[in-house]
Amino acid sequence: MAELRALPVPDGLAGERVDAGLARLLGLSRTRAAELAAGGGVRLDGRTMGKSDRLVPGAWLEVDLPDAPGADAATIAIVAEPVPGMKIVYDDDDVVVVDKPVGVAAHPSPGWTGPTVVGALIAAGYRISTSGAAERQGIVHRLDVGTSGLMVVAKSEHAYTVLKRAFKERTVEKIYHALVQGHPEPTTGTIDAPIGRHPTADYRFAVIADGKPSITHYEVLEMFPAASLVEVHLETGRTHQIRVHFAALRHPCVGDITYGADPTLAKRTGLHRQWLHAVKLGFDHPATGERLVVTSEYPDDLTAGLDRMREPYRATDRAADR
Repeated sequence: MAELRALPVPDGLAGERVDAGLARLLGLSRTRAAELAAGGGVRLDGRTMGKSDRLVPGAWLEVDLPDAPGADAATIAIVAEPVPGMKIVYDDDDVVVVDKPVGVAAHPSPGWTGPTVVGALIAAGYRISTSGAAERQGIVHRLDVGTSGLMVVAKSEHAYTVLKRAFKERTVEKIYHALVQGHPEPTTGTIDAPIGRHPTADYRFAVIADGKPSITHYEVLEMFPAASLVEVHLETGRTHQIRVHFAALRHPCVGDITYGADPTLAKRTGLHRQWLHAVKLGFDHPATGERLVVTSEYPDDLTAGLDRMREPYRATDRAADR
């Protein structure tokens, strides 16, 4: 089984050979990194890379990383590491809500040596619930490494129990905005299709008959010649759910090369990840029962990508004013 690791190439690795840069980035031996590249398991902005190819800063690096024999998630250590740009949106004795930047995982996992939400909170001195697996302290839901936006983390044991139940019972409001290729029809609808592991690519998920029930509601907010900005309400919370459902409709998230997005359109928007952001999170506070609703603005890279999509309209408007 292989697990996909996806992250932007940091500026410090500009021009590095793939094997050398990958070794530094993921803590692998250079020989192991070269083997992964030789096996076709390393891609840069969707293009398969050889071991001697060079890394480009800001490009989106994807690595198919096989699980180590006998790997045990319980032995994964949490590294306390500050994450520049991760904002605290709300904080009290029971919960902390963060605005997660792209390139940050929710918690440690095999092969991931990058920053994590858990590690950043510990580095900042936050007390987090110890319930659940050791490497997932306080984590009651997750966002992909390449997805930005709002996450709630439990600080007290009571909050962990209540929030886990709330997510399971679907009482948490999870709203995302996504820029998807093409124009979904109808413009408002529901995608009700089961999701499971991809039958031939373990690092991906897909709509399959025996998958877990998965429900996504959406509404188109704005349309462009080649893409649409949609608001998404998740009723369930499967891994990669939004990405898989829209890819199944042949409207993948712009920039999501893993799920079939057009690299040309990603290049046009300047994106090195999927255009997907968790903009709103609403839940009943685990201690008071009062409804807590938080929102998040688009990060700079998504705002810039959206502006580039709007540029043809602006050019037309300027011409009409002449």
